Amino acid sequence: MQLVTIKNKSQLKQFIDYPHRLYRDDPNYVPELYVAQEELLWPGKNPFYDHSSSQLFLVVDGEQIKGRVAAIYNTNHNAFTGNKDGFFGFFDSEDNQEAANILLTAAKNWLKERGAERLIGPVNLSTNDTCGLLVEGFDSPPMVMMPHNKPYYEALLVNSGLVKMTDLLAYMVERETANTRVAQFIDRMEERLKNKGIVIRQINLKDFKGEVEKIREVYNKAWDKNLGFVPMTVEEFDHAAKSMKLILDPRFCIVAEKEGQIVGFALGLPNINQIQIGIKNGRLLPTGIFKLLFQKKKITSVRVLMLGVIAGYRKLGIEACLYGRLIRNSDGTPIERAECSWMLEHNYLMNHAIEQINGKLYKRYRIFEEAI
Repeated sequence: MQLVTIKNKSQLKQFIDYPHRLYRDDPNYVPELYVAQEELLWPGKNPFYDHSSSQLFLVVDGEQIKGRVAAIYNTNHNAFTGNKDGFFGFFDSEDNQEAANILLTAAKNWLKERGAERLIGPVNLSTNDTCGLLVEGFDSPPMVMMPHNKPYYEALLVNSGLVKMTDLLAYMVERETANTRVAQFIDRMEERLKNKGIVIRQINLKDFKGEVEKIREVYNKAWDKNLGFVPMTVEEFDHAAKSMKLILDPRFCIVAEKEGQIVGFALGLPNINQIQIGIKNGRLLPTGIFKLLFQKKKITSVRVLMLGVIAGYRKLGIEACLYGRLIRNSDGTPIERAECSWMLEHNYLMNHAIEQINGKLYKRYRIFEEAI
């Protein structure tokens, strides 16, 4: 087996397309859109590379690709945390320990050259992107912006020397069994908040730029204690918001505002993976674009991927009102279920809140680490 260091667009295409062959018999595999992956991974298109760097690798046996990985050095993460961490992501491999070892060793060596003392992953490129290795819940496709992998990946990583760092949890809330008590009392709760000058409302798409600026401030404050969190730069947040706007439904983007300042928000994204799973090899042309355009209204699930309130406004009932609005706003829509993800396994307060509305833990993702 030989290691290939990705240096050009032709090799990048092989890197992006490799999982399509590996997962061709997996009914729960959702192909990533090629244009989105190219934009994510290629410097010059993704503002992540304004401050950080990565190196992509393939391992091949003759002309046959056996696996892939990305080594990621997040300069902003290390400056923010004071750590000397390196990350790996986009890990895919055949059930072949030798191939996995070659890939992970290449990532470690590249990161050690840049001063990293610990390897963490999988993280695709940062915790603001998809991250975690699926270890429980292989019987259904992933939700939008959530990963999926083969069950044997865990053994490949453990046998290479990685150990568990923490778990990320995904809860499913079904419309038929959800505890809607919060939604029933939402008017009374919102009235109490209004008396304190706090208004709960939907995002205003006509002022999308202004809303994004306000939400970015909340995001960078409300998530500052989360695993691997790094404040997003203006360019990174705007880039992410622009890509999400294509599938955003304002009914599932709710903010809490006081005197023009957003102090909390919740974001649910329609699960575009329900359509994307049928787009062969992630190519929008010639027919994939029509599937996206004409089937969006048929989506029956949503992923609640962000819900946060800044310090000083917590435990006032804002979190409950945000959840309540999301539940209420699903009335009259095709939405039948919502995934709340990802949640840190030790975030007992938020996990308990989801369990109180009858959310069921149905997928578990793991972050690994290793001293290098």
